Amino acid sequence: MIEEILPSAVACAEVFTDPPGATLFPQEEPIVAQAVEKRRREFTAGRYCARTALGKLGIAPAPILTGERGAPRWPPGIVGSITHCDGYRAAVVARASDVTAIGLDAEPNHPLPGGVLDIVSLATERTRLAALAAAGPGICWDRLLFSAKESIYKAWFPLTRRWLGFEEADVTIETDGTFTARLLAPAAPEEPPGQPHGQVPPTSFAGRWLAGGGLVLTAVSVPRALSHPGPRRCRRPGPGRSRGRETARLTATVGGTQIRAQYLAGCDGGRSTVRKALGLRMHGQTPDIQLMAVGDVEVDGLGRRLWKRQRRGCGSLASSGPTQTGS
Repeated sequence: MIEEILPSAVACAEVFTDPPGATLFPQEEPIVAQAVEKRRREFTAGRYCARTALGKLGIAPAPILTGERGAPRWPPGIVGSITHCDGYRAAVVARASDVTAIGLDAEPNHPLPGGVLDIVSLATERTRLAALAAAGPGICWDRLLFSAKESIYKAWFPLTRRWLGFEEADVTIETDGTFTARLLAPAAPEEPPGQPHGQVPPTSFAGRWLAGGGLVLTAVSVPRALSHPGPRRCRRPGPGRSRGRETARLTATVGGTQIRAQYLAGCDGGRSTVRKALGLRMHGQTPDIQLMAVGDVEVDGLGRRLWKRQRRGCGSLASSGPTQTGS
């Protein structure tokens, strides 16, 4: 069932009972040598799922050891996540060339124990949970929130090598099977080990959730093409002009990209919050496309009074303004 909330680039494997005959590599045995039997079974089944998922990418079975804070150490060029709870074990993997980070979590669809919600949630989140409970009484929304934060942390840590507390992610869950997280963690005083120079921590994540079979599942995946979640600021440096083109530096949550083009354009969609706030209607049909990249872009030094709106074609709307070159 986990494949329902994952992109096609991600390979997955899940089991609902501990697979008979599942074993560990000798190198993995010391990790759980002192663990109780329940923990050993969970660990073994999780590694079984991980190797099954890796096999779908053409990667031969190999030991999956643990690294910093117990995170799995995946083969070079691979990202992934493992989860387990009573009656469920799963693993997801992808090539780092396709996906930057993955976080996966599974929980029983039961209310959190008393007092736990206050520890793992913000006041604003608890207010939103009350509205969700009225809309979907069959789902334990407090447990779903907890699961979402677990998935968020699993995607966050490989990118930053930093702890992320429950209070540092403000999660908004939608009834359509999606959720978003605004990350409140302060900027790192220095770059964490292993993080490329110039990268900064993510400021937001988006994920999907699923409830069924007595479980709630959540997943966060950051495709490589969209590995800069969060708002981006576009600066138009004067010295960057060359032959009628604009030079812009996009400073995003993960690194930065310098581009040079004749025009800087922002594209708006049919479900845009901005468009709705302006009271603009959008006619026509939603195209059947499988991948769309959307960015929130701010252009410094280009006031609203300079922008012009014009109708083009069937229901489409174009906005334009002068660049430094006067185009």
